[in-house]
Amino acid sequence: MEINKDLIAASSTPILLATLAKQENYGYAIIKHVQEASAQKMEWTDGMLYPVLHRLERLGFIAGTWKAAESGRKRKYYRITPRGKSQLGEELKQWQAVDATIRGIYPALLRSFHPAS
Repeated sequence: MEINKDLIAASSTPILLATLAKQENYGYAIIKHVQEASAQKMEWTDGMLYPVLHRLERLGFIAGTWKAAESGRKRKYYRITPRGKSQLGEELKQWQAVDATIRGIYPALLRSFHPAS
């Protein structure tokens, strides 16, 4: 199953904030974490991730710090800020409302696809 790009884009902010609420991390590790958490259903790319990280950083929801990795190479590690934690709570409320709406509509949809005999 391939997840629609619009849905991936719409879910990127709450997924990133939730990921960083768990622990600080750098871009490639975030991509791998999301891939594993989604059972390989969400394939994020650098081109998708970094614009979202930069937007969230501009908004003050996350903060980045350059650190040297074990290899000696510098990586930018991102962490959620208090403002980001507040935003994550708001994002989760919105996703719960969307989920409840779909679940409320689904029984009617199911009946239309499988009418009673």
